[in-house]
Amino acid sequence: MEPVSAAKTPFAVDLEEGTVYVWCACGKSAQQPFCDGSHKGSGITPKVFKAEKTGTAYLCACKRTGNAPFCDGTHQKL
Repeated sequence: MEPVSAAKTPFAVDLEEGTVYVWCACGKSAQQPFCDGSHKGSGITPKVFKAEKTGTAYLCACKRTGNAPFCDGTHQKL
């Protein structure tokens, strides 16, 4: 199954160093850009990551980044 694009621009989120986050990879979560379990049965697995530093990060919303969970500009080609 292909992921659903949640938006065509990244989500700017404030992350806290050392905190573990779960990024939605399927695009179906109502809590974008984070996982709410909506991927169950889709065959798509969310990305668990630990913030390396405190500050604003740009998380992928098109769900096609090559640098999950971070935006790499792929949305500009869709």
